[in-house]
Amino acid sequence: MSHSNEPTGLEIAVVGMAGRFPGAPGVDALWANLRAGVESIRRFTDEELAAAGVPESLRADPAYVPAGGALAEVELFDAAFFGFTPREAQVTDPQQRLFLEVAWEALEHAGYDAARVSGRVGVYAGMSMSSYYLNLLSRPDVVAAAGQMLVDMGNDKDYLAPRAAFKMGLEGPAVVVQTACSTSLVAVHLACQALLGGDCDMALVGGASVSAHQHIGYLYEQGSIHSPDGHCRAFDAQARGTVGGSGVAVAALKRLEDALADGDTVHAVILASAINNDGSAKIGFTAPRVEGQAAAIRAAHVAADVDPATVSYVEAHGTGTELGDPIEVEALTQAFRAGTDRTGFCALGSIKTNLGHLDAAAGIAGLIKTTLALRAGEIPPSLHFTRPNPQIDFASSPFFVNATLAEWTPPAGVPRRAGVSSFGIGGTNAHVVMEQAPAVAPSPAPSRPEQLLVLSARTDTALDAAARRLAAHLEQNPEQALADVAWTLQRGRRTFAHRRAVVARTHAEAAQALADAAKGVTGRAGSEAPAAVFLFPGQGAQYAGMARGLHAREPVFREALDRCAELLRPHLGLDLREAIFSDDADRLKQTALTQPALFAVEYAVAKQWMAWGILPEAMIGHSVGEYVAACLAGVFSLEDALALVAERGRLMQSLPPGSMLAIPLPAAEVEPMLGGSVSIATINAPDRCVVSGPEDEIARLEAELAGRGIQAKRVETSHAFHSPMMDPILDAFAARVRQAVRNAPALRWVSNLTGTWITPEQATDPAYWASHLRQAVRFADCVATLAAEGRERVFIECGPGRTLSSLVRRQVPGSAALPSLRHADDPADDVEVLLGALGRAWAAGAEVDWRAVHGGEARRRVPLPTYPFERKRFWVDRAPRSGFVAPAATDAAEADAADGDPREGWSATEQAVGRIWETLLGAAPGLHDDFFAEGGDSLMATQLVGRIRAELGAEIAVRAVFDAPTVAALAAVVDGPAADDELDALLAGVEGLSDEEAEALLAAGMDEGGGHD
Repeated sequence: MSHSNEPTGLEIAVVGMAGRFPGAPGVDALWANLRAGVESIRRFTDEELAAAGVPESLRADPAYVPAGGALAEVELFDAAFFGFTPREAQVTDPQQRLFLEVAWEALEHAGYDAARVSGRVGVYAGMSMSSYYLNLLSRPDVVAAAGQMLVDMGNDKDYLAPRAAFKMGLEGPAVVVQTACSTSLVAVHLACQALLGGDCDMALVGGASVSAHQHIGYLYEQGSIHSPDGHCRAFDAQARGTVGGSGVAVAALKRLEDALADGDTVHAVILASAINNDGSAKIGFTAPRVEGQAAAIRAAHVAADVDPATVSYVEAHGTGTELGDPIEVEALTQAFRAGTDRTGFCALGSIKTNLGHLDAAAGIAGLIKTTLALRAGEIPPSLHFTRPNPQIDFASSPFFVNATLAEWTPPAGVPRRAGVSSFGIGGTNAHVVMEQAPAVAPSPAPSRPEQLLVLSARTDTALDAAARRLAAHLEQNPEQALADVAWTLQRGRRTFAHRRAVVARTHAEAAQALADAAKGVTGRAGSEAPAAVFLFPGQGAQYAGMARGLHAREPVFREALDRCAELLRPHLGLDLREAIFSDDADRLKQTALTQPALFAVEYAVAKQWMAWGILPEAMIGHSVGEYVAACLAGVFSLEDALALVAERGRLMQSLPPGSMLAIPLPAAEVEPMLGGSVSIATINAPDRCVVSGPEDEIARLEAELAGRGIQAKRVETSHAFHSPMMDPILDAFAARVRQAVRNAPALRWVSNLTGTWITPEQATDPAYWASHLRQAVRFADCVATLAAEGRERVFIECGPGRTLSSLVRRQVPGSAALPSLRHADDPADDVEVLLGALGRAWAAGAEVDWRAVHGGEARRRVPLPTYPFERKRFWVDRAPRSGFVAPAATDAAEADAADGDPREGWSATEQAVGRIWETLLGAAPGLHDDFFAEGGDSLMATQLVGRIRAELGAEIAVRAVFDAPTVAALAAVVDGPAADDELDALLAGVEGLSDEEAEALLAAGMDEGGGHD
């Protein structure tokens, strides 16, 4: 061996972990227990044993041991989250249900959303024999209600990995591994090989072992593998056996070079692994073999190219059996002696002393324990070790049992390095060589101190729970860069309908905002992303220093504004930035500067939104703001648009001064009051307008309105825009427009002039733009035109103030309309306000380019709290051996029953179809609920039709469910003419199909229905 510490390119990173363990609902709690030396094997009370059906005579037997590593809440599951019907959840083994939840958590712990992983994700996992299946078989009523095939698929080991891949949308290999006790560590080996071979780019690897009858203990027999006292005493002189336990664990793996390049948190590194089998040269099928175990360990050392002398800890199989422990240490010693003669340098431990033997999940539990120890630099105690097993020659071996919490200090120049063993009954041996994660540079400083943290969930209550979890996490983990937290939330979590966003500079600010819903932004997204509408305000919205903070700190905004300023310099004879960012408010009261300044700021804000992935589907520009819309739509180049706006402002400023008055009345009521040169200038809302004209006439109208008790308000402006006072400049401006190159719009906007969609003819007509500065701005009509389309939209005001967004909210209550910049009187930071607006847009359902938000920074994915599943009870108890038990109802069905009969007013056929539907899915349907939206699939559709035909005598085909997927529609089919009987042969005997027949039937259902599921 070369024994180099240099990477080979074959290393695998552990980037995520999750699990449910006895006494520990997650990995962090597990580590706390391991460090503290907590034994999570517990003794069951008489009440628990009696409730589990253990007879008193057995409980009184001196050989009976009422102990085990029980897992809490195995009967609970978030069925809705994973798209299970209540009936499907009820008949699915808790091992498979919990594996789904834990697999999701492991991927989130790694900082990934399955829908946005670059590359293929594989699943390699196994589970123990289904004891829950016995519960179901004792209940023929439940089996009949669900269908035998659904029950079989929910409990057979074969479907563990494929179901996870299906429910999570993973397209890498989905491989079920079954090698008894070594199952999950063999799965690790196979996953590593798949990663190195390119079969997948990330792998979820693990195991599940959950007994449906956890609180029953066992009857000790001399010579068996079980402990006589309910404790696992690995390697101790008093070791007599192991104790069973339940657990589910999953790790997320990636190629190390990919993980480092992608900014993943690497918790530990797998250098190599090996598997083999003992063969037949042993005393029996269940017996271990020294040579087989030693060969697997040695093969892993060779593959890892490590000197055994550098391995300072081994997480042993460590069952605490009289035969197994001595053989394991002898095998380890034999393997280590190939490279070193040193003694007593390598610590030995076993997680089974804490949790019991987790069977198919034992290997992955040991790997996770070792990962945590490598990360923390501590070796937790192996419990119940007081005196070494006399059959083990520790003194001449490399090993000692680590019985106390110890600091892990490897030899100088050598990283922390460990081995993990798992040996299965039947002789399949697995060994993994691990190493501490490589040091990485500190997370780079973010481009901005403010960060946008986003959370989403399927329900409001889950969202609140997620916010509380994250707030607590931030308080407890101030070392995590807030920018990395934001990045992980933005890119590493699935987005659901219920959303919350907060902007914060520090962990404390973020935690406080998350804990107080009023301080964040909460929204609910629709099923599709809303179309973005950009709103561009007109003159009057400007203020001194507008967007100064954005120009100072946002590169995209600054580049766009700077370009505008440079292009305007020859037209204005000055640097527009000096006027915009000056504290002298009077400078922006000059129309010749105001209009170019508004255009430049609004254009730059729009470019910032577009850089973040928010592209306008439609636009409305208020007066001069429409030039920004025209420029973005490609009607004018930026150069021509700026020149036109500069000329427009210059010509307007050359006119005599005038006044404008905002009136809280509909335009139709105001028009009869007008006279002379006063006209309606803007119709901003159905119940308010602005008039424009000479000062004396405006003053007269103002006094008249006051006499009627109507409080009008002067608009701060220098001229009477959109009034006859503009007439002298119309021809000159039209002539200037003719000089500009004009193109048909590539983006659509709603015209100020007409209140309807701009046409190519209008957009390119100089007369349109001349009339545009003279005629009224019909903003309310513009909003009505958009509202009439009935689409979900998010309105984004791309300019100073919040006038237009407020007008939209008034006219279209409940709409998402948000300002981008602060109000003139608001002291808030410009960047913080814009990020808050981005958060509001996201909360409304907008899709954001988060990489662009971070300016291309190399951000890291960090471990954060995972999704707060809302778990409900789905369980079938085993029937008593005598007597009949009434059909079991799921919790959902029981809740429906408590709410009264939902079928009142239904026809007889609708009631019959509804009952069959409820029996199959486990939940009472509404008359117009969609069968497939409620969790049905093609197999269930076939079962539904089969039962309708059997119970109602209706000759309908499977395609009827796809064409008429509601109770009402399907009942109409049943009551209508007989359907074609093209699938009669397939429907016959549907409840007792073989796997091959079921696949054929599924294919037929898919062909008929077009793939609804």
